[in-house]
Order: sequence, then structure tokens, then C-alpha cells
Amino acid sequence: MALFNRKNNDAPAATTVAVDPALAALTGDYAIDPAHSSIGFTVRHAMVTNVRGSFGEHEGSLKLDGSDPANSAASIDVRIASVDTGIADRDGHLVGGDFFDAEKFPLMTFRSTAAEQLGGDKYRVTGDLTIKDVTRPLAIDLEFNGSATDVYGNERVGFEGSADILRSDWGLTWNAALETGGVMVSDKVKLNFDISAIKAAAPQA
Repeated sequence: MALFNRKNNDAPAATTVAVDPALAALTGDYAIDPAHSSIGFTVRHAMVTNVRGSFGEHEGSLKLDGSDPANSAASIDVRIASVDTGIADRDGHLVGGDFFDAEKFPLMTFRSTAAEQLGGDKYRVTGDLTIKDVTRPLAIDLEFNGSATDVYGNERVGFEGSADILRSDWGLTWNAALETGGVMVSDKVKLNFDISAIKAAAPQA
């Protein structure tokens, strides 16, 4: 099911694309459900293994327009102090001045600016990622997992995806050299997204 516009440079300018009724039915505003969503990361540690972490506190919204998918948008706010890697001392280091400086910069934010279909249920959403006081463009590859009505009557949509970044692009440059060569923490970080969002109730007439 196509949620966003499929680019077709060969189509005549006057071509009208038929709207998929199932897609049009998804049109609306959605709130990300933090209890059933996760935003995390994976980073190489000491050149030999991966450390995984997640942010327990986040909120966001989606605007889906099934009739004109170019109008779709996403917004996410992540509370840095909620980082959890399973090691309290490491989490404390991450929220401190060497890394995120969460006291001064409590939020990491993403605001979408464009979206496109890559094929099937795979998409790419482009936007602005802000960490600390640095804002840079980010493209997130997503897969649309479908829609459903849960046991409480909520209409839900689901997405999962990822993006690779260089943390140094956002000023996260702390590191330590290893005696055997290399560094303690890789510059490359993989961001992981698993999103469930609930459709807002239609306003009463």
C-alpha cells in the first residue's frame, strides 16, 4: 500500500493518479504510542562488538494524507535523559557533557520535510534531525507494516526503519584511543525506529 508519492518522471504532466480507497481511509492525524514504539541505536564499541541502547521517553505525531501523500508529515521529540544501554555508568556518561549534555540540550528532535516511495511498502522520509545545537538533514528508510484496529477500538498504523549517521556531524566527538589501535566508540551510529501510532478521533459535528 502506497503511503507516499511514487516518483514517476516518465508520466505525462496531466496524468491523474487514482486514489486507493484503502489508502485514503488512513488519512488523518496520529499520535505515536510510546508504550508500543521504540527509538534506539547501535554503535560499535572497542572495535569488536556492538552496544545497543534506546530512549524510553519520546513523543511524536504523524499526519497521513492518503489522497495527497505529499502532504504527509512526521514530528518526533526524544528526551535524551531517558537513554538506556543497560549500564547506569555508561548512561550517565552519555547524558553528560562529553556526549549529549542533556541538562543543556534535553531533546533530540526530528521534523520531516519530504517523503517518497522506494517500492512496495518501502519508503524514505527526509527531514531535519537536531541534536544539541546542531541541525542536519537525515533520510530514514522505513517499511510500512500495515494498519489495524486494536482491541480497544484504536485505529493504528505501524512503521519500522533505520538510518546511519556519523555522530561527529552533530558534534558528538568524544572518544578514547585503544592500546591496540582504533578507538573506543565508532563514529558511525545506526538509528532504529519501530513506530506504532494511533489515529485521533474525528471531531464531532
